[in-house]
Amino acid sequence: MTTRSHVLGSARRAALLLAAAVAAVGAVAVLALPAPPAAAADLSRFDPGYIISDENFWDAGAMDVAGVQAFLNARGASCTGGSDGSACLKNVRTDTNTRPADDRCRGGYTGRSGESAAEIVVRVAQSCGVSPRVLLVTLQKEQGLVTTTAPTAGKYRAAMGFGCPDTAACDSKYYGFFNQVYQAAWQFRSYALTPTRWQHRAGVVNNVRFHPDAGCGTSAVLIRNQATAGLYNYTPYQPNAAALAAGYGTGNACSAYGNRNFFAYYSDWFGSPNGVPPIGVVDAVTANNSAITVQGWALDPDTTDPIGVHVYVDGVGTALVADAPRPDVGAVHGRGDRHGFSHTSPQAPGRHTVCTFAINAGPGANTLLECRDVVVPDAVPIGGVTSVTTTGTSLTMTGWSLDPDTSAPNQVHVYVDGVGRALTADQPRPDIAAAYGLGDKHGFTFTTDLAPGAHQVCVFGINTAAAAHTLLDCRTVTVGADRAPVGVIEGVSVSGTQVSVSGWTFDPDTTGPTQAHIYIDGVGAAVLADGPRADVAAVFGAGPASGYAHTRTLAPGDHQVCVYGINTGKGPHTLLGCRSVVVAPDRAPVGVIEGLTLSGTQLSVSGWTFDPDTTGPTQAHIYIDGVGAAVTADGARPDVAAVFGAGPRTGYAHTRTVGPGTHQVCVYGISTGPGPHTLLGCRSITATPDRAPVGVIEGLSVTGGQLSVSGWTFDPDTTAPTQAHVYIDGVGAAVTADGPRPDVAAVFGSGPATGYAHTRPVAPGTHQVCVYGINTGTGPHTLLGCRTLTS
Repeated sequence: MTTRSHVLGSARRAALLLAAAVAAVGAVAVLALPAPPAAAADLSRFDPGYIISDENFWDAGAMDVAGVQAFLNARGASCTGGSDGSACLKNVRTDTNTRPADDRCRGGYTGRSGESAAEIVVRVAQSCGVSPRVLLVTLQKEQGLVTTTAPTAGKYRAAMGFGCPDTAACDSKYYGFFNQVYQAAWQFRSYALTPTRWQHRAGVVNNVRFHPDAGCGTSAVLIRNQATAGLYNYTPYQPNAAALAAGYGTGNACSAYGNRNFFAYYSDWFGSPNGVPPIGVVDAVTANNSAITVQGWALDPDTTDPIGVHVYVDGVGTALVADAPRPDVGAVHGRGDRHGFSHTSPQAPGRHTVCTFAINAGPGANTLLECRDVVVPDAVPIGGVTSVTTTGTSLTMTGWSLDPDTSAPNQVHVYVDGVGRALTADQPRPDIAAAYGLGDKHGFTFTTDLAPGAHQVCVFGINTAAAAHTLLDCRTVTVGADRAPVGVIEGVSVSGTQVSVSGWTFDPDTTGPTQAHIYIDGVGAAVLADGPRADVAAVFGAGPASGYAHTRTLAPGDHQVCVYGINTGKGPHTLLGCRSVVVAPDRAPVGVIEGLTLSGTQLSVSGWTFDPDTTGPTQAHIYIDGVGAAVTADGARPDVAAVFGAGPRTGYAHTRTVGPGTHQVCVYGISTGPGPHTLLGCRSITATPDRAPVGVIEGLSVTGGQLSVSGWTFDPDTTAPTQAHVYIDGVGAAVTADGPRPDVAAVFGSGPATGYAHTRPVAPGTHQVCVYGINTGTGPHTLLGCRTLTS
């Protein structure tokens, strides 16, 4: 005896609907079972509230005809039904009937002669929007048709168990392989289209029985999705502990096996039925001169527990757990808030490839969250010589140096006529602390005795890492003769393709402005150092105007900047220093998809994006099922600005009307320059079909020539009041169903205002009254009933 599922008789079903009750539409026989496959599903993973995900259940394109045929050949390899094997499911052929398209199976079905089982399964799946895997598993769990070695006419006659209650014989009008497959798929769609009409409903706690015998009891099950609700409406029992412990075997007298076997066969044949890939976002990848840090979040929709994240840098991986608090993620996805991760990996300076994977909590594919190239910089030391003084026999030089990668003092090497000396730049310089925020121990003073005449003095800032040092100053100093210019490079900055250099210089032999010659990659520009610098005048006794500044447009890449203070006399000029700068290539946009929701037919997507090369708003291009829309990302996002240093307006949002089914949403951050755009992510979301209104006529009476009709109605797709259209003898009136009905809200989860009432004068005689519940969407209205009464 095989497990069977079936539909209630039409008379009983009509009576239940008229009473606004919900009804089970299937039952399961609980004795002998089809032979199990060679694999053995892990039934400890069976979740009675989430047997299969909606994505897997409604994936009509999961297999094509060739794939189904190959599957039947492999699973039915031992079948010898008929003298030539023609009775085996892999070989059987049958004529099919034409079925018109309707709201359940929108594709309809054009009948053909001699169709194979594989063709029927795939064509029905595509017409009704049900996964062919679901149909194959149902054929197996109902009649064992996929693996049986000796199929019978009876098995084909009731192939899907449709119309076969436990308490009566199968209904002959549903006989036949094609009839069974099509009608079962149609029924699964019916459960989804009218979920409130059936006993088992998604999103609420249901008391699910263990066995047709009521004495075996029930347990409370929160059915989490429509696919699982449909399985219970088709086969309204859950396996008890004995059934799960038995694997594919027999439990005890209170064991039922239909939904257990559905889970087991699907798991063994196609992988986890309720597993979906993990999701997540890499929020930031940052680097200093010695390490790369990756931050973001990841979760597996199948669990609220933290999951693993693997971070690969140049192919070398590190496993970590995404268990840091992320209440923002919890608020959006409803899977708890411990899904954040942060990982720092020591790395040498240079370019590295960083790939981050979210690891599936169970069977199924992991998810590549992102791969990107990251440059670990090594900031070269900076500094300057702030004074050079001589006497007849000595030289004194003061200045400062720091390594931007640390607040600790670094070294300075001073070479006089090629002879070097190392000293630590650890003297107090509060002005440097105020400017760079790396402490104040960065000053140095150097004094040496020298013979009269010209001497070459060069000063290097020494890198704290194993990388390049910086020539801070190199000049010729004459003891007892014409003094060389003095000055510093104070700032070298890059903004996009603009490189700016600034500082001060003066000739100790004059109080008037002098020149600075600025060379970038060997190309010089003469700049008058005439900017007001009262601070320099106060310290050195120079004239009041000694500041210089210069800006030049450069191509991306490495550039060398050198500045000379120009002597106003016949003496040598002074190299104030050389610096290396990098003009970065046009950077790609950054951003995320934060929200993706469906409300009725309205699909909304939101998030943020910005181009690191500008602080102004940029665009996001949003593609829904391949149809794009350009959206300006100009919503206020101070949080993004605070974290990334972006402009204050980076948020985007877009809403579009979509039809039922699964939709693919992809969002691109659009570069404001010539560089590439960035795919911020692609997500899938499924829109359920528009549901029809529900309601009843409760009261109908005539008093003193006044006919009154009352009742309640609501649209399951909204909690707001809807309309009822009341027709008396064919003359209609629109009535708002906004009367308080807390009893209806308590039973159906509707809004609090669903009652309607209408009174109209009528002449003596017999009158026809019909009432319709009016759909707030694009779907059909519902005839709540027609009544006749005589005044």
